[in-house]
Amino acid sequence: MRSFASNKIAIRALAALVCVLAAVTAAPAADYPNRVVTLVVPYPPGGGVDAMARVVAAKLSDAFKQQVIVDNKPGAGGTLGTRLVAHAAPDGYTLLLGHTGTISINPSLFAHAGYDPRKDFAPIGLVASMPVALIANPSFPAKSVAEFIALAKQQPGKLNVGTSSLGTGGYMSAELFKSEAAVDVAIIPYKGSALVINDLLGGHVPVALSVLPPALGNIQAGKLRAIAVTSKKRFSLLPEVPTFDESGLPGFEAVLH
Repeated sequence: MRSFASNKIAIRALAALVCVLAAVTAAPAADYPNRVVTLVVPYPPGGGVDAMARVVAAKLSDAFKQQVIVDNKPGAGGTLGTRLVAHAAPDGYTLLLGHTGTISINPSLFAHAGYDPRKDFAPIGLVASMPVALIANPSFPAKSVAEFIALAKQQPGKLNVGTSSLGTGGYMSAELFKSEAAVDVAIIPYKGSALVINDLLGGHVPVALSVLPPALGNIQAGKLRAIAVTSKKRFSLLPEVPTFDESGLPGFEAVLH
């Protein structure tokens, strides 16, 4: 594995690409699609990308008048499923819901990702943009970014921060946070964001940096607490949650597209 870029600007530039892509194809047949289309999600079920895929698949099924099924192919931070689509028959029947980790980050982190996002895929359309959020179990004592930083500095190396798998937007956001806030925390990567949220709910990890979809319902129900979001403006569904900029970390942004 290649080392992380030390330049903060380089890390900050790693934006996510949550969009539908296909293996590079020739012109589609006039009757396309005439059979089932597979939309590959390179992450486990229940996470933010998977939630997006379910909506996209339903809408495409209606538009195509043909079934579009979601096929979860997790592993290696999204690399396995992405590689599968890159090497699929270039006929338009195997699509990928791309993401920061798979399209922007992994090819830079891993010497042998097994695909070239610029050559092996044809982008079809952007699906969504979403911020990452600093989310805590309600029992976690820090209720603001400043309080979290102060607590982390009192206990260097002892606070665990859950994220999705190595190379994803959540993981890179955690690395950026460590750098920007000058804190020593232990980043704990999980195989998927849904697993992070489960452990956060169970109190097995006190705080996490995660995309919002898998956590939103629990935040709104009071089972989890959102401390700050990484977007320039406050997230419309959580208007009471400040941005990191408002919380004293100007320029810390990790909006995923």
